[in-house]
Amino acid sequence: MRGVNRPLRWEIEDQMKLHGYSLNQVAELAGINAGNLSRALNGVARSITIGQLDVLAQLFGKAPGWLYELYIEECISEEKWSRRRLIPYLVRCAELGRHDCIGPVISKLLDNSKNVSIIFAAAEQLFQTEKLREAEHFYQVVIDETKDSFSEMLAVSHYRLFLIAQGTDAEKNWRAVIRFEPFRKRLLEHHQLAALLNLTKACFALQKWDEVKKFADELAKLSMALCRTREKVESERHLIYYYGIGLLFKSIALEKQELYDDAKKYVYSYASLEWPEPLDEEGQKEVEMFGIWGKANLYTLEVLTGNEGIIDEYADYLASLNWLEDILAGLITILKSANTYGFSVDHVLSRFSEAILAFHSFDDDLILSDRHIRFRYHNAIYEFRHGRIEAGLDETLHCLSLAHNMSRNEDYVRCTALFEQYKAYASEQQIASFLKYPVRAV
Repeated sequence: MRGVNRPLRWEIEDQMKLHGYSLNQVAELAGINAGNLSRALNGVARSITIGQLDVLAQLFGKAPGWLYELYIEECISEEKWSRRRLIPYLVRCAELGRHDCIGPVISKLLDNSKNVSIIFAAAEQLFQTEKLREAEHFYQVVIDETKDSFSEMLAVSHYRLFLIAQGTDAEKNWRAVIRFEPFRKRLLEHHQLAALLNLTKACFALQKWDEVKKFADELAKLSMALCRTREKVESERHLIYYYGIGLLFKSIALEKQELYDDAKKYVYSYASLEWPEPLDEEGQKEVEMFGIWGKANLYTLEVLTGNEGIIDEYADYLASLNWLEDILAGLITILKSANTYGFSVDHVLSRFSEAILAFHSFDDDLILSDRHIRFRYHNAIYEFRHGRIEAGLDETLHCLSLAHNMSRNEDYVRCTALFEQYKAYASEQQIASFLKYPVRAV
């Protein structure tokens, strides 16, 4: 019977005997150097990697994670830690859910604060391979154990947790923004660009317009400052993209606050972007894209200020783009204006009826799911104002369902109040659907 402290090599040797394998056969079948395997089994060296242990487990018909509880001895020698063994070991333990192995290892590592970097490296490997939930625990350990508040490792860990937290739960998203915000300027510059963009997007989806303006301003200023340094900066997109998207989000935030004239100034700026240095092909493509967005958003501002005469031209433009997300944004604008100024847009809604049926495909996207809620809410009001009470109630229930699933408390309460306003006209089925949802307060 195997003892708790029985060496790893004894277990491997037992399996070799059980299966009738010679050392050379195992080495060949497992793709391990025979000399290294011999030294490891004889206790001369700790030379088995976690990957090789996985191959041996498969060879001997064992489940993934076989002997992981003993492998820690391969990583430690007289209190010296093997970084090149520990990192892949922690990664594999996380991937396989071997938390019984992770806890003791981390506990030993934290006897020396310098070992936090090993935990961080394991978290980064998991994050880069999109094992986000597995990485989350390691990043939290780094945060808890890092004493230097200006550590880049600490800032990156906060940023990663912010990204991992992003989803369709509005309350969780907002908590993540608050937690990460103080660390955003402690990141390296290329991380700062991405972080500011993600903070802007998160606040946009949460309709936190003052925060959108703040982060969008920082994004535009940082990208321009980096351009003026003349130093090459690693970034996913050309620097002009971050400059332009900062201006774009600033204009949208001003639009949402109904500061239409101020919003137009920013739209004109990103619709014809100017840059301090000559642009390559990538930069030119970004400029062209912002020109398209600028044209669309100038239409938006005209519609929002009550220009009914431009509605059909705007609808033609949306149709020409043939992008479902732009049609969604455009219809929100058209409905909002129709509700504010009292004109009919039935023909526009009919024109895009097939697109409207596809809006549910956005419900797993942070920003587009927010737009879907707003579309349903404005469409419900539109139906009520045109005397189509049953359709208005159906749209309200649809909006209520979305708000409930996304933990959008303010939207949920607003939809509840709207349904109550017309509840006397609701069918038994509509009332039954409404009563499924719990009462909430703002």
